[in-house]
Amino acid sequence: MRDDGRVGEHGEAGAPGGERLGVLDTSFRRALQRLDGAGRLRKVEQALERDLEVAGVMRALDGGEALLFEAVKGATMPVLGNFLACSENVEAAFGLRREEVRSAMLRALSSPVEPVVLERRPDDRRIYRDGIDLAALLPVLRHTPDDGGYFITAGVVVTVDPEIGVPNASYHRLQVVGPSTTAIKLDYGRHLLAAYEAACRAGRPLPVAVCLGTDLALMHAAAFMGSQVPREVSELDVAGGLRGAGLELVPCVSQPLAVPLETEIVLEGAIVPDSSVHEGPFAEFIGYLSEAGPAPVLEVTAVSVRADPVYHAINGAGRETVMLRKYVLEAAALQALRRAVPIVTDVDLTAGGLHRFHLVVQVAKASPQHDGWQRNAILAAFSALKDLDLVVVVDDDIDPHDPADVEYAIATRMEASRDLLVLPEARGHEYVRVSRGGQRTKLGIDATVPYGERARFARARFSEVALDPGAVRSARGSASLPWLTA
Repeated sequence: MRDDGRVGEHGEAGAPGGERLGVLDTSFRRALQRLDGAGRLRKVEQALERDLEVAGVMRALDGGEALLFEAVKGATMPVLGNFLACSENVEAAFGLRREEVRSAMLRALSSPVEPVVLERRPDDRRIYRDGIDLAALLPVLRHTPDDGGYFITAGVVVTVDPEIGVPNASYHRLQVVGPSTTAIKLDYGRHLLAAYEAACRAGRPLPVAVCLGTDLALMHAAAFMGSQVPREVSELDVAGGLRGAGLELVPCVSQPLAVPLETEIVLEGAIVPDSSVHEGPFAEFIGYLSEAGPAPVLEVTAVSVRADPVYHAINGAGRETVMLRKYVLEAAALQALRRAVPIVTDVDLTAGGLHRFHLVVQVAKASPQHDGWQRNAILAAFSALKDLDLVVVVDDDIDPHDPADVEYAIATRMEASRDLLVLPEARGHEYVRVSRGGQRTKLGIDATVPYGERARFARARFSEVALDPGAVRSARGSASLPWLTA
């Protein structure tokens, strides 16, 4: 196996660069090993409470290295926090560069691969079926003083839609409300809600398996939106496309489902038909507390735990929540924009826009006939990703991944009287509180220059000089300035 995340040189075609990626090793433990090898896994040895303290440290160090809490009080396993909370962590975990991660996401959309279900179950697992006590088994966290309780936040929920027979995988938070019972948050428009409603109509419980610490490919496939992966497409197949080979699955012990072979912890159970329990509040990705209200009940029937397990926790209002979708949504945006606007060369979903609401689009104008395409790109972006509220278009001499460079383009190339495109009362995300139930005016900024004026806006160029590191020092004093240390 290679250190850069690949396990072979053969791959799936169909996405730019996808044929060069080969088969990727996206297993959870291999990802942690890569992260550690890159110096991006900080070990916290101080004993901390699962009530507020672990999450408080995660929040204080959000956006930096991943954190392995090795001494959580009352816990039998370490807690992994801020795992994929920044681009550096994501790329180190995959063992790939940014462009390669994006190519893998594009391959996931264009070339899905069905999983392989193994007949054997892993030998290194401990199975709990009787007397399950989730709070005793797992270091479930309370994140903020205003949270409604203790929440499992990093679970990828796997089910099979009983109406159409297609497997589904998606993220949903679970609030522990009893020894073997949780509330499960099902938002409007989500495929798991549609599957649950179908089960309710049939009067049957909906079998689910919650995967904690699972394959990176499935973690990202589960973060795709319904507009990229419709209900009739399985995220398990999408995960196979991402890694370039089918996921290896093993049967569950108490439910008619299969889950990735190397998952750290699996909660098996069923969502009870027409049930509800009080859920919330909880700190959401947008930074506010969600409203408390009724949520369906998940009854856990078995817990499967690997030897020497790691419990993965995601801070709901932290950067990992939004980073999980950054590469996924950028790949989807780039795919849609390139189909509609041939001069689009790159995109970036910004950190300040929670990697979801603000998009920078880079275009390369090669002739006068390309003038105007940049505005088509703004409209195409809003159509491709409904949650976008702001799209900025820049030229190809501007780095879309550098916020200072993008702001420079706005400062020097945007004239507000003619370069702002306003789209009133468009559909966005209902969690944005300034909106009216999800309706909000969207803004496009054209920070490009006409093709014929590119020379007038050309930036000054400097020579590239390679300095000898040995010829540069920061020690006190200077041979040429004897008074410098006075």
